[in-house]
Amino acid sequence: MLVLKVRNSLFAAIGTIVAMGFASQAVADSVANFYKGKQVAVQVGFGAGGGMDTTARIWARHLSKYIPGNPSVIVQNVPGGGSAKLASKLYNATPNNGLTMGLISSAVAIGPLWGKRKFKFDTLKFTWIGSLHRDIMACGVWNGAGQGIKTLPDLLAAKKPVIFGSSSPNSQLSMFPAFLKNVFGAKVKVIHGYRGTKPISLAMQSGEVNGSCGMYESSVRGAFLQSYQSGQLNLFMQVGETKTVPFFGKATPIFTMLKTEEQRKIGRLLFGHSEITRPIAAPPGVSKARRDALRKALVDTMNDPGLIKDGKKINTKFTPISGAQVTKLWAAYFKTPRDLVDKTWKAAFVKKNKRKKKKK
Repeated sequence: MLVLKVRNSLFAAIGTIVAMGFASQAVADSVANFYKGKQVAVQVGFGAGGGMDTTARIWARHLSKYIPGNPSVIVQNVPGGGSAKLASKLYNATPNNGLTMGLISSAVAIGPLWGKRKFKFDTLKFTWIGSLHRDIMACGVWNGAGQGIKTLPDLLAAKKPVIFGSSSPNSQLSMFPAFLKNVFGAKVKVIHGYRGTKPISLAMQSGEVNGSCGMYESSVRGAFLQSYQSGQLNLFMQVGETKTVPFFGKATPIFTMLKTEEQRKIGRLLFGHSEITRPIAAPPGVSKARRDALRKALVDTMNDPGLIKDGKKINTKFTPISGAQVTKLWAAYFKTPRDLVDKTWKAAFVKKNKRKKKKK
């Protein structure tokens, strides 16, 4: 009798496993049938030619073969508000069928946490597909801003204002230099209205601004490599807490300058989220099956030999973050106590100085 019961239990377990296998295969077939013959859009919240756009295009080039059904993939630029325009579009006006994903900045994704302006999306309700890279950001000036600036102490000792270009007040391009002004008393001015790091780079070269804080290692090794190696672009500060980038040379690690525990807590909240370097979001409510397929496709694509080869062309080894981990990271940031959020915003905000358009 005991043998019979064990045998029946074994058969039941095998039956359950087989049924689960059939169900899993049915889901996979359903996802593949949906995507077959369709087109997936990868939208980028910045103009063409910058680090965000370059990475998105490298990823999109290899993505099709890792999405079940092998749909075609196109890249579309939707610049505006440092990617806030795209975030709002994804959240409010894009079908949640899994055919559209968007690359938005971590600064925009964390924007609603500050509570200082009305964003038309809820960060925690996006369908997070993952992040194409985990990187550390630096701040730099063109030709030492005419004052020989090579390190953060050099900037703090500057006699004349150092002008930084930015997209919007809630961007890292604005909040990082604002932190230097508000916490250390640096002579800094931030001009808003640029659509990404490429226009700011051109503005630095023309003398319209002196610097930018949008310098990820991957961007410096790619689009800005020649300027960096020639000594025209001087990186004076990097923002990793537990990791520094040897490639950044003498750029001062900001956490070595933070002397109090409160300053370090503010620093973690302000600088830490920038390591979610290239986050990919889809609209809220994408089905679990398609979400999981896209999440797997992101990671698999980033490990593709062809993509790795393309990364080497811009001197970058990508380190993706899974969709589940990105979701977890945002959830943790949005649990930050309100008093710390308010102190961080106060330390990193400057009034909006709009860019003056040149007359044609």
